[in-house]
Amino acid sequence: MTTEPAAPQTGPQTAPQTVDLAAAYEASGVREVLKELDDTMIGLAPVKQRIRETASLLLVDQARRQLGLATETPTLHMSFTGNPGTGKTTVALKMADLLHRLGYVRKGHLVTVTRDDLVGQYIGHTAPKTKEVLKKAMGGVLFIDEAYYLYRPENERDYGQEAIEILLQVMENNRDDLVVILAGYADRMDRFFDSNPGFRSRIAHHIEFPDYSNEELLKIADVMLTEQNYTLDPAARTAMADYIAARRGQPHFANARSIRNALDRARLRQANRLFNEAAGPLDGTALSTIAGADILASRVFRGGLDVDRKPAKEAAE
Repeated sequence: MTTEPAAPQTGPQTAPQTVDLAAAYEASGVREVLKELDDTMIGLAPVKQRIRETASLLLVDQARRQLGLATETPTLHMSFTGNPGTGKTTVALKMADLLHRLGYVRKGHLVTVTRDDLVGQYIGHTAPKTKEVLKKAMGGVLFIDEAYYLYRPENERDYGQEAIEILLQVMENNRDDLVVILAGYADRMDRFFDSNPGFRSRIAHHIEFPDYSNEELLKIADVMLTEQNYTLDPAARTAMADYIAARRGQPHFANARSIRNALDRARLRQANRLFNEAAGPLDGTALSTIAGADILASRVFRGGLDVDRKPAKEAAE
């Protein structure tokens, strides 16, 4: 007589009793994101630490779900504060990737906007503009740079408040499908939150971006030049260190952004020098080397202000 195999048990599934956090960390791809952050971004130690802490929080949240423990989607809206050129937008991009790998956003894309992308110029214009931006950002991260410009209490006819009300509603009702990051100067963001307590109550993570040190800015200059197949000769490297020390004491210094602008101008001077001085064919080394004179020609060394300019809307304040 042939015996039929027993049918598999189809009763209710039981939750696992343990979770291996190390295995979950490896499987999630978080290690790659954090390594890329360390490899590609100089300095920012406290920022990197906060991102690691956030990743740990989310991995533990997932582990709790697997064990059947009571949990709810954590609030992931953030505030990035710091001076210009400290890497806030780049870190927001890494954060979007991290959240996607951990399954907290569907797409992992980053949508970067300012007030002009959200606030209209006439009645009935703001709501559709804001909703269109939010539609594009759904499933990812919305990064609002200089977010304090959304609120202008001195202008009674300003439509920023309408955009704020829509944002607050979506941040609350769609927090499982959208993460909003507000960014800007620390003191102005504090005033913005004081004037808009609804935002402060929805922001769970406040991350402060420190200014780069002189040594870090010199390393950033090296990285920027390497990416473009340029290098500083010894005299130029010394001059660049002196430039950084002098420039950061001047108005409107913007950290890595000012360094990039300075290097662009140094490349222009190098090109002009080569055209004027070259006596014959040039090899790759000559074409790729920034000399001391190319840096020292900056107005910073003559007591003048370099050509970085303050944004028009800031200058008007």
